[in-house]
Amino acid sequence: RADAARNLEAVLTTGARMLAVDAGASMGSIAAAAGVDRRTVYRRFASREELLAAVYEARLSAIEGAIADARLGEAPVAVALHRYVENIIGVNRVWPVDLARMLADEGVRERRDACVREVEVFLRRAVDEGVLRGDRPEGWAAALLPQLMHLVARQQPELSPAQAADVVVDTFLHGLGTS
Repeated sequence: RADAARNLEAVLTTGARMLAVDAGASMGSIAAAAGVDRRTVYRRFASREELLAAVYEARLSAIEGAIADARLGEAPVAVALHRYVENIIGVNRVWPVDLARMLADEGVRERRDACVREVEVFLRRAVDEGVLRGDRPEGWAAALLPQLMHLVARQQPELSPAQAADVVVDTFLHGLGTS
């Protein structure tokens, strides 16, 4: 049913937003903010932990989709970088919860680590192709890029994801780029 899917999406995105601000947000307060009845939430999620797991699953799936859409291994580096950054900024705004709280779960950790590896391979490709400088400490670009995306997603909400990506990519390339 379309209503059920919309309600689930509302609960999950509202839950992500509220839990990012208050890790102790109750299922009842999330339901109210999502505009659904408490019973709707409790029918779908037997506990707060189940709701949290579903929020994290949705965030991780969105990250995986963003990486796949960016075509990090095939598209020209500059195109793939911009697309990846734009996509991840969108993910960060819809799903602002931090996956670090779920890394005790082996499946979540493995999926997150696979995403990190894919981006690291892409960034090595960018160095190999001369788009990024190779004279920085190992892992510097991989550590800096998520911080820039997080910063613009939170501190520049008036920018569209595409505009925010322009800022991040320009900052990233001029700070680490060869040109």
